[in-house]
Amino acid sequence: GKKDATECITERVMASSIEDYEIYCTKKAGDATEYIKKYLSENKGEVRFYSCGGDGTLNEVANGAAGHDNASVTIFPCGSGNDFLKYYGSNEDFSDINALSEGVNHKIDLLKVCGKYAVNAVHFGLDTHVLKTMLKVKRYFLLGGRNSYTTGVITAFINGMKTKCHIECDGEVIAEDKILLCTLCNGKFVGGGYKCAPRSSDDDGLLELCAVRPIPRLVFLNLMGTYKKGGHLDDKRFVPYLKYKKAEKVEIIGDKNFLISIDGELEYTEKCTVEVEKGALNFAVPKALAKRLNLNETLNA
Repeated sequence: GKKDATECITERVMASSIEDYEIYCTKKAGDATEYIKKYLSENKGEVRFYSCGGDGTLNEVANGAAGHDNASVTIFPCGSGNDFLKYYGSNEDFSDINALSEGVNHKIDLLKVCGKYAVNAVHFGLDTHVLKTMLKVKRYFLLGGRNSYTTGVITAFINGMKTKCHIECDGEVIAEDKILLCTLCNGKFVGGGYKCAPRSSDDDGLLELCAVRPIPRLVFLNLMGTYKKGGHLDDKRFVPYLKYKKAEKVEIIGDKNFLISIDGELEYTEKCTVEVEKGALNFAVPKALAKRLNLNETLNA
């Protein structure tokens, strides 16, 4: 809903071959979901929604379009994160409006949690400590702005290395007391480029759980680079700390201050269940990219 994103998409659409379109600028949090639900209740024809922003905007668009066979969603990247897009490729792969308009629909899974959907990931622990601090200091001089993420990481490194919670994954107890972090992924990346779920598939009816037990700070610093690149599943140094598995359902119990992140949006909840809803959303992928990724068997024109 930012002005620069609106101007950018307007210029691209006007220069494209698309003739029948509407550009909607969101006015508040949740506005995209409300707009799309209302649109689909009044229109039954085929329609494609272009999410012009980052992961938060995509989340709102998907929550409006999920479950509607006549609706598809794609991304025109204008946001700073775009972690879900990294599952398929780069911003450049989704920056051609004509290619997006001619893209093919890939039925992807969504994660259902707290009465809403996550497209990319639900996570908690260290990452939510970072995000909470970022949101708190983003308008502060020196600590905020471009330094918000660094401030968040430093703060979490000091007081966010342990999060009390109980986690069960398809009936198996994953954590009974405390964790460093846990991500439940439909995509592969979180946090602006951390490849926490390198084996994830967004259309297999399963989520990827990556849980890391509390570890000493010096060990954490030594392992962080490998984790970011997605090498943690094949690195023996992670064996004492890491639990990684596919699942249909994850149940989480925290305390009264327990925070989860749903595609980057924070929510307090003492208890929640995360479940996979298979094939809940039509996600449009440019044809050339779909061919490159060998998605042909799961795509429909």
